[in-house]
Amino acid sequence: MFGRKNEPAAESPGEPIEPNVPLQGKGSPTPRRKDQQAARRRPLVPTDRKASKAAERQAAVEERQRVRRALETGDERNLPFKDRGPQKRFARDYVDSRLNIGEYLMFAALAFVVISFIVPQDAQMQVFILGAFWVVFILVFADTFWLSRQLKKRLVAKFGDVERGTVWYASMRALQFRPLRLPKALVKRGQTPS
Repeated sequence: MFGRKNEPAAESPGEPIEPNVPLQGKGSPTPRRKDQQAARRRPLVPTDRKASKAAERQAAVEERQRVRRALETGDERNLPFKDRGPQKRFARDYVDSRLNIGEYLMFAALAFVVISFIVPQDAQMQVFILGAFWVVFILVFADTFWLSRQLKKRLVAKFGDVERGTVWYASMRALQFRPLRLPKALVKRGQTPS
């Protein structure tokens, strides 16, 4: 019932079978594996090491120059990966368009250190200097917090969602002195980004 049938299947009488007809081949024998591997074999170390090293160095210099030009002009294609994307560009423009207290934090810290060395070692004066530094630090923190909240609202309104790390990226940019920021600031202060 479930086994094979003993009768061989009858072949269709309509199509005659041609005995031993040669098929079209590719015209050449298959190359041996040993020959293919020998043809692909190259030395691991280039034959002219000095020229190879100079070419690598020149390629690295050109790559650095291309990235540097992109950082100065804002060319999106050649920017480092951390600076690419429409949300990062909007965040940069938003930070650059406003006056950030955090830009001057390092100058304030340096001033407080110098003042603490110049002023006599009076305990009350040292407490006053330290208190003033903490006031500046809290102002910077509050300004950066306000920046991050406002930026997040604008990013959600413009793009729908916020890419991970964009707000942190903007906060760190707000703490850098404006002329030293990379990519360079492309908008003026007070000019709202579109």
